[in-house]
Amino acid sequence: MAATTESAAALRPAPPRSRARPFSSPSPQVPAARPATTPSDPEHPGPLLLMPSSLKGLGQAWLSSSSMALSACCSVSAWQKRLPVLAWLPRYSLQWLKMDFIAGLSVGLTVIPQALAYAEVAGLPPQYGLYSAFTGCFVYVFLGTSRDVTLGPTAIMSLLVSFYTFHEPAYAVLLTFLSGCIQLAMGLLHLGFLLDFISCPVIKGFTSAAAIIIGFGQIKAGRCHSGPGLHGAAACAEAHAGPHSSCPPRDAPLRAAQLWAGVDHCHSLTKLPRLALNLKHSCISFPNDWDHRSAPPSLAEKARNALVVSFAALVAYSFEVTGYQPFILTGEIAKGLPPVRVPPFSVTMANGTVSFTRMVQDLGAGLAVVPLIGLLESIAVAKAFASQNDYHVDANQELLAIGLTNMLGSFVSSYPITGSFGRTAVNAQSGVCTPAGGLVTGALVLLSLDYLTSLFYYIPKAALAAVIIMAVVPLFDTKIFGMLWRVKRLDLLPLCATFLLCFWEVQYGILAGTLVSTLFLLHFVARPKTQVSEGPVLILQLASGLHFPAIETLRDIVLSRALEVTSPRPAVLECSHVCSIDYTVVLGLAGLLEDFRKQGVSLVFSGLQAPVLHTLLAADLKGFQNFPTLEKAEQYVRQELGMEPYNVCEDSVPEHKVTLLTA
Repeated sequence: MAATTESAAALRPAPPRSRARPFSSPSPQVPAARPATTPSDPEHPGPLLLMPSSLKGLGQAWLSSSSMALSACCSVSAWQKRLPVLAWLPRYSLQWLKMDFIAGLSVGLTVIPQALAYAEVAGLPPQYGLYSAFTGCFVYVFLGTSRDVTLGPTAIMSLLVSFYTFHEPAYAVLLTFLSGCIQLAMGLLHLGFLLDFISCPVIKGFTSAAAIIIGFGQIKAGRCHSGPGLHGAAACAEAHAGPHSSCPPRDAPLRAAQLWAGVDHCHSLTKLPRLALNLKHSCISFPNDWDHRSAPPSLAEKARNALVVSFAALVAYSFEVTGYQPFILTGEIAKGLPPVRVPPFSVTMANGTVSFTRMVQDLGAGLAVVPLIGLLESIAVAKAFASQNDYHVDANQELLAIGLTNMLGSFVSSYPITGSFGRTAVNAQSGVCTPAGGLVTGALVLLSLDYLTSLFYYIPKAALAAVIIMAVVPLFDTKIFGMLWRVKRLDLLPLCATFLLCFWEVQYGILAGTLVSTLFLLHFVARPKTQVSEGPVLILQLASGLHFPAIETLRDIVLSRALEVTSPRPAVLECSHVCSIDYTVVLGLAGLLEDFRKQGVSLVFSGLQAPVLHTLLAADLKGFQNFPTLEKAEQYVRQELGMEPYNVCEDSVPEHKVTLLTA
């Protein structure tokens, strides 16, 4: 009967705006194997001779444990964890299909003009942007754990590709393949925690600097694609000063006007809900509870990039018919789907063939920066929208998804991709229910490659520049500086270090910011806060963990306040916040106990957690005493000083020692 009820619930169509988590699946429960027992004979202490019945019993136990482990690996929940599509596909409904189709169409209308524009940022032919825009749509349907995330080219990744691949498609495709291998390996080894060491101020500094670099790169009088920073600016100036510059200086005001017009049109299309709100008070009747701030964006607003690019292309085509063309056009774009081929492991240049080893050396730090930033951006987007829409994402599964996407994308000439915040926002606002919306987006990109590339010829580059500028403006967070000033001013140091050095070279900015943040973290670990209570008994309360860099600092504090005084006094270490210690800490505590023993006073501990207490008891420290509470420890020390009586029966250290060592 329960099975019938579940089947009926699975076939029931979802409500129109249901945001229920379609991917929730139970964690795989792995049954613990029962340890095999072997008979023993106290009269024969030599090697144990197993009888046939014993061998049979051991064989059955081994087969039983192996079958249970195999069944756990092949269980439905295990497959659903590795292929999240199996969790939501059986419950897929027509209502979800409708919402996913609308969302996929909206994202498709956004990604096509953005892909063309981002290819310009990456310094690659425009078709490479479209080549990079569809693989993630198909792969993420099967492996992704977020219903909102869309993978594809982004402004940040395009900037990094431009910087590390020398505007050479072969280098970009090889970088995609190697980045995918690194990301996939990190997912398989569960190394996603490494991304946690890149703090929020570092991310904000990098994205803000990237927004300025990309934005001003589009405002330049010409379409020069040099690396970010002072070197890029010098190269751009040199290019425009050359005799073969395709953008004469006299046309700069005209191009600036074209660019401003495109940005203004993009910005105007974001105000459509306000326009509708004004119409509410005129001739069009809206529901009384309608609010433009909470209403989903209209189709025109979602597709504003496509509208602006289409209108600009229409105007450019009109000028082309008249025989006068004031715009710089995108030009010819390779028609048709990309060929499926192995990534280039060598490339033939004008001065000879570049080997795979040399290509890897040329990519340099890009092999670390590109995969890490790609993972960081994608997981940050996934977690942000998962928190907003109340569902859970698996970080390691996301690593596998983006790694496999980049690996497979390299076979269709894609450059490195990641999760796009802007297109993910469009996807979420469109009411997407599952990752199946990516199928519609990917199909739309493939159709545009096969049938619309001839029309892309007339798109003005100024229109694509406007699309890029509107996409990167939200990346510059103007509020973060004031927020950090109010919350924690010290975090401004990694923010400013990353922000400023990214204008020199991107990897130096990220490395400097991460290094500063790590130094703050290490200083906190090496110098933990300690609360000291003075009196006849010195009480030290450790406010955080105790690790090997901090033991010398703790030793100096205890010795200077308890022993290196006129009258040595006993001390109590309250360690309820210490959850783990290492061998160096054990040696340091042993030295402290010996120093107190020589001075004839006591050093006792209180509130030790079970793992720490087990470690110290196993070390068999001479004179070690622990009490469950600070009050009992202080009472014992005062009794030693003769200040008040103490009931020795309350000392439970021997019991703890026997229990823990036996366990």
